[in-house]
Amino acid sequence: MANSDPDKLMIKADKLTKLSFTRWSADWRTATSLYEQAAIGYRFRKDNEKAKEAFEKASKGQEMISSPWDAAKHMESAAALAKELGRWNEVSDHYRRASELYIECGRSQPASDGLAKAARALEDVAPDEAVRLYTDACVVLEEDGKEQMAFDLYRAATSIHVKLERYTDAATFLLKWGVAADKCNAINSQCKVLLVRYNSRDYIHLQECSYK
Repeated sequence: MANSDPDKLMIKADKLTKLSFTRWSADWRTATSLYEQAAIGYRFRKDNEKAKEAFEKASKGQEMISSPWDAAKHMESAAALAKELGRWNEVSDHYRRASELYIECGRSQPASDGLAKAARALEDVAPDEAVRLYTDACVVLEEDGKEQMAFDLYRAATSIHVKLERYTDAATFLLKWGVAADKCNAINSQCKVLLVRYNSRDYIHLQECSYK
């Protein structure tokens, strides 16, 4: 069908969001539906670049009609496509925006999950940003009193530091993990902490211990 062509859907949707002499207010609800249809069409055609743009606009549309949950979902879709395209800055930016939208909904778990998805995508190409994302994901959960759900995130961030041979940073991060465990009274849960110590020859040794 001609009206299902994603390019035509995008053009029609864009017109609905622009004011003119004959249109004094934007029709974001109809435009958003068209952007969503276009995004699906582009993704079916494996045109990731245009699909990403359509999801970005669909996300904005959902914001304009006061639906932050759906806006966050679309932004996550755009982030996933940015990953496929190797647009690493956009991966971080889009997942961060999705996280903010989930927080608007009062949903800390998907907000944290979004940041963690971005972190995992960036571990190899931008490890420092990945650590920041993991850290922010932990903070989101801790601020909602869900410290125990952040344990895997602490472990992942620490693994990056170890991989980069930043052992002091790894130890510091895992001590924060231990503090989080203490806050949630995880008495029966043992958090493995990497302790850094230097011998007389300046070789670095890693030793596992338990933090209760």
